[in-house]
Amino acid sequence: MVYDALVSGGVLGLIPEGAKRIFAGKRSGNHFLRQEETNKVLLEEALEGRRVVRLKGGDPFVFGRGGEELELLVEHGIPFEIVPGITSAFAVPAYNGIPVTHRDFCSSVHLITGHRRADHSYDIDFDALVRTRGTLIFLMGIAALPDLMNG
Repeated sequence: MVYDALVSGGVLGLIPEGAKRIFAGKRSGNHFLRQEETNKVLLEEALEGRRVVRLKGGDPFVFGRGGEELELLVEHGIPFEIVPGITSAFAVPAYNGIPVTHRDFCSSVHLITGHRRADHSYDIDFDALVRTRGTLIFLMGIAALPDLMNG
């Protein structure tokens, strides 16, 4: 089992005692394994004949790099099954009674990442986002808040 920092202790407690556990967690600016290393671990464990479970918090395909992890598996013909979680972009507002759409106020939702590669600029059309008049949900944006606010 390869797991992230966002997987709760309660979920980890459900893992059988004999299961191999590999931590691949990331926190802002602090990666235990780089993404390429995590991809390689998944492939190597599968090629050794192990059934690999990749535990991630939320939806692995919403800024979760799930697609990057699958590319190497697909390239090597490794079968996989996805059981997505619920992205925090929708779970947190719902838990707090905040609709992200409402037929009287907004009919679109836009998810924007506040994270970018260190050597890249944002590839976000901020003017277009303003014109949508929809709900804008920024994820992983605390460290980048000044840049996002001035975008």
